[in-house]
Amino acid sequence: MNGSTRPKIPRRVLDGVLLLDKPLGLSSNDALIRAKKIYLAKKAGHTGTLDPLATGLLPLCFGEATKFSQDLLEADKTYEATMRLGVRTTTGDAEGEAVQTRDVSCDEAAIRDAMAHFLGEIAQVPPMYSALKRDGKPLYEYARAGQTVEREARNVTIHALDLIACALPDVTFRVTCSKGTYVRTLAEDIGEKLGCGAHLVGLRRTGVGALTLEHAVTLDTLAEATQDTRDSWLQPVDALLSTFPAVHLDADATRRFAQGQRLKLSEIADAPAEADRVRVYALDGDRLLGVARAGEGVLAPERLVVSAA
Repeated sequence: MNGSTRPKIPRRVLDGVLLLDKPLGLSSNDALIRAKKIYLAKKAGHTGTLDPLATGLLPLCFGEATKFSQDLLEADKTYEATMRLGVRTTTGDAEGEAVQTRDVSCDEAAIRDAMAHFLGEIAQVPPMYSALKRDGKPLYEYARAGQTVEREARNVTIHALDLIACALPDVTFRVTCSKGTYVRTLAEDIGEKLGCGAHLVGLRRTGVGALTLEHAVTLDTLAEATQDTRDSWLQPVDALLSTFPAVHLDADATRRFAQGQRLKLSEIADAPAEADRVRVYALDGDRLLGVARAGEGVLAPERLVVSAA
């Protein structure tokens, strides 16, 4: 063996969720790679991308938690965003070139009225600069080639939309929205409603489902910390599942559930009266067994935690 060959650094088996405060200018995948390297983790994944120009909450899943990352992809998101009125750009954000400039003559009351128009379920046309695919190719590839293709409007839901600050031409707002919502498209549409156009100049994600920035940590802080401190920042696997009702099983039911068997809801003391998906625990120390679907009198295992077996 070549004497200059470096020995492989052993990777650790870790299970948990890291609430990362992603920095500006870094892609979600690059942030994941750095965190995985810092933790020397064997298996990791993220729960939905943040653009490089966006900062904020990026939950990272390690080990068994990766089985439940899809649940956060489906979750509502909360952002704080700043749009600049009067200028439209090619990308809908500050990364693009200005394509139209108009005077800004609205006041705060008009901005609030315009924003109210976008509450609830709305139809939104995805931007050309997005990763959505057409004929197997991402839309942004067409856009970079100077091509525009037709995109069907998609229904998304704006649960809350609040004005935070107004220092024209910049307007900062907070939005809680369903999956698939493009905040820069929302900013553009508000700008058009005001008759002056707009583009996004700042975006920070503050919430994903029930998770918030409150316990998030930066990559720099992670890199400087000791291993024990880093591990203490890992949330348990079920942090991703806090909105699901909890079900607890006795020893016999735990054994059968861990083997993938369906159970009668009538045999489970705390079975929910009405629920779709539930998180399932063993009575001995509230050990997470996995996720199941509850319905028609049956608890059917959906995804199991390996250690549960």
